[in-house]
Amino acid sequence: MDTFLSYFNGFAALTDPLNFAMLVGGFLIGTFFGAMPGLTSVLAIALLLPVTYQIDVVPALIMCASIFMSGMYSGSITAITINIPGAPSSMMTALDGNKLMKRGKGANALGHAALGSMIGGTLGAVLLMAFMPIAAKVSLLIQTPGKFALIFFALVVIVIVEKGNLAKAAIAMLLGLMIATIGIDELLSVPRFTFGTENLIQGIDLMPLVIGAFAISEILIQAQNWRLEKQIDLDAVNRIKITRRDFIPLWSEVREIGIWVYLKSTIIGYLIGILPGAGGSMAAFVSYIEARRASRKPHEYGNGSREGIAAAESANNAMCGGAFVPMLMFGIPGDPTTAIVLGVLVINGLQPGARLMENQADLISPMFASLIVSALILIPLTLYLLGPLFLKMVTISRGLLYSGIAVVALVGSYVATLSIFQMALSLVLGILAFYMRRQNYSCVAMLLGFILGPDLEQYFRRAMSLSDGDPTIFLTSLDSLFFLGLTAAFVYMIVIRKPKQRPAV
Repeated sequence: MDTFLSYFNGFAALTDPLNFAMLVGGFLIGTFFGAMPGLTSVLAIALLLPVTYQIDVVPALIMCASIFMSGMYSGSITAITINIPGAPSSMMTALDGNKLMKRGKGANALGHAALGSMIGGTLGAVLLMAFMPIAAKVSLLIQTPGKFALIFFALVVIVIVEKGNLAKAAIAMLLGLMIATIGIDELLSVPRFTFGTENLIQGIDLMPLVIGAFAISEILIQAQNWRLEKQIDLDAVNRIKITRRDFIPLWSEVREIGIWVYLKSTIIGYLIGILPGAGGSMAAFVSYIEARRASRKPHEYGNGSREGIAAAESANNAMCGGAFVPMLMFGIPGDPTTAIVLGVLVINGLQPGARLMENQADLISPMFASLIVSALILIPLTLYLLGPLFLKMVTISRGLLYSGIAVVALVGSYVATLSIFQMALSLVLGILAFYMRRQNYSCVAMLLGFILGPDLEQYFRRAMSLSDGDPTIFLTSLDSLFFLGLTAAFVYMIVIRKPKQRPAV
């Protein structure tokens, strides 16, 4: 009962002028970054991370949650209108949405994308709030060996979801683990891997890694692809005429899609969100494929199916709620955005775990409320009020936009750490991430390896200390054995087992 009372207080906290301003401001920022091809909500939160040093934790988390939800939804805007997904999670939406756009039904497609996002995002947040007490009780049952096995499972999942690049994802993740070892050894309190410089005694801060990997490298990537990427036809954009009434989906179309499609896609997205490193792209893809399999009109998929848009958008926004579960309970981010949100928690002295909702519910509940308000109210409201203006965002000069982002990124890294060395480090790490991305190495795997590395080492060494150096403790503890078995099952299902070949006709 106390938990649900704290949820009510979370909604009440949004009535505070500062919190409400952060909610609306974060939503609009996330919408802009999500709708601009090449920009994402991850970049938005990375750039605004220094701001969290200057404000209280509640408005900071409210802002992050609203950016997360709006950034996931707004990628569908340019995916539908100009066939350039604003975010990777909107790739499946582009398949059908742009076909409808070419038939003069782009506003209708945008309306269905917003409706799916609203339903998926709201129900995903409700599932998050409903199951958090259960997740907290389950987390109390996991002992030290089990915590190591859980983090090991998370790192393995992060690697194997990078299909086709398993070796490169593993190398990137190991690089993140190596970077995390620089600085003071927490158990022995001695410096290590500092290369004789005092600047590295405190280790590498999360800030330069996030800004380098997701801001500096993105600017370099965009500069490299300036003339190579698909160009936006500004004349075609200016010719698009959309009225506000066109955004409202017809009830007959919603009924034809069926409530089961929305519910099933939401559950799929929520469950995939719980998996570390899976993200909105996988949620949208799996839900789209499942909806097509069960559809009465599978031939329409890829040719302008409103059902396909509903399935993809419901899933990727429901993923937002699922991604918070492992982050809040175990400190294991479900996707890159929640990895940065985890940094906001740590910066403010909040440690993920079962006691988080018990001891700091007044700080966490407003973030949950922000997810629901963003999905249920702000998504349809902003589309209706600002929808005709959304397309004008893509006409902004890229040179002006990215040069401004570069300045904000570097200044932000200095403001957050007050260290010229850390600011220079963000530039170095950005160049490293740029070359990694050119060679298809996953920067997400590197970031999550960096975040999870200290806990992996800490729980391993503690478990070995408890067993006097006997590694069989990981095989005799039931919680550890469960997660190790789960790891083996995932590796078998995704990596080892091959799909059955159909006999030639």
